Amino acid sequence: MQKLLGKIHSYESMGAVDGPGLRFVVFMQGCPMRCAYCHNPDTWEFSGGEQYSPEQVVEKAMRFAPYWKAGGGVTISGGEPMMQSAFCAEVFRLLWERGVHTALDTSCAGGISGAEDVLQYTSLAMVDVKFLSEEAYRKYCGGSFAQVEQFLRLAERMGVPLWVRHVVVPGLTDGQSHIAALGAYAKKFSNLKKIELLPFRKLCLPKYEQMGIPFPLQNTPEADELQVEKLRELL
Repeated sequence: MQKLLGKIHSYESMGAVDGPGLRFVVFMQGCPMRCAYCHNPDTWEFSGGEQYSPEQVVEKAMRFAPYWKAGGGVTISGGEPMMQSAFCAEVFRLLWERGVHTALDTSCAGGISGAEDVLQYTSLAMVDVKFLSEEAYRKYCGGSFAQVEQFLRLAERMGVPLWVRHVVVPGLTDGQSHIAALGAYAKKFSNLKKIELLPFRKLCLPKYEQMGIPFPLQNTPEADELQVEKLRELL
């Protein structure tokens, strides 16, 4: 039998913004989407990254277990984790057996077929809902809103706690009516625990310049934190 391996871009040992508490974060390599505001273009190509077995990932993660006493754990992010669903499911299964809180940070790209295997060992699903229409997803992400909805319905049926995450981009996703619609949409799911509004930032610009890739939103200003806070209050 061929050994199960995953392509991993990088690790973060003490992540503070990737789920509850301090977390060991696994960034998977490879993503089929091309979001206009993506801050990790270096994770796009499936040919990159280094190969690890699930056991190796868990061994790395467990070294930081003493820091998880206040509610932390392990997050798998990307890239797009669902493009390597079998690998992520096995990592989460091994962690689940050890009583570790597991969080999946996903844009729901890739087939829905492997999602159930991952979600059965997922303590928290953090889903990036980028837009609210198929047209906007195609235009700004190269993705599918219908696929996001499929994933959200599956997570609800399986009773997996849900955080909806949304990047607030000036002139694109910062309108009050848009945020109100996002809130109304998210609150339809009975497993919703939180809606996170993330301010658009351009810390990724050096990556794009180094890779020789134009950043689609180069001339878009960063989100104003006070304005984002007002939108949070709206929710």
